[in-house]
Amino acid sequence: MSSDIPVKILFLAADPSDASRLRLGQELRDIKERLRIAQVLGNYQLEQRESVRVGDITEAIFDFKPNIIHFSGHGTSQGELCFEDEVGKVQLVEPNALANLFKLLAKQVNCVVLNACYSELQAKAIAKHIQIVIGMNDAIGDQAAIAFAVGFYKALAANHSLAEAYEFGCVEIQLKGIPEHLKPVIYLKKN
Repeated sequence: MSSDIPVKILFLAADPSDASRLRLGQELRDIKERLRIAQVLGNYQLEQRESVRVGDITEAIFDFKPNIIHFSGHGTSQGELCFEDEVGKVQLVEPNALANLFKLLAKQVNCVVLNACYSELQAKAIAKHIQIVIGMNDAIGDQAAIAFAVGFYKALAANHSLAEAYEFGCVEIQLKGIPEHLKPVIYLKKN
């Protein structure tokens, strides 16, 4: 991922009030820390949006024009991602809806990280349009999700490829002694 042009990462977080609480602030803080050195060198720009409602998704993408989009939050066993509605309650988004959005963003976005439970169906649908998509094949605990993000962005900051960063994220879960290292899955766009 090394280049003279900074890689733009958009961190989207949703933690609806009627769902179990997540440590999204900790995940964001740890990602920022891992990218700090790379940011000093001008390689990465990180923008964040929290309490994300469905309408905020495209607005943030249009404002920032990211290369990598990282969603952190909840997912359902049916593959829906949980965003927030106008009063902070769960608003579900089906896999095909986000896949259609990313179809329109295929020239801009290189990677999507769905750090949410049961996001594999979303990842498969989005991977029809985006080069690399990472999702979770089951429920994943906060510690494992944060460990994955730390390993992933630590590797990116060290100039590893996106696919290698995925591997480092899985290994980071193992190094922490958390038995969830097989839950992150990666999908590559078929050309």
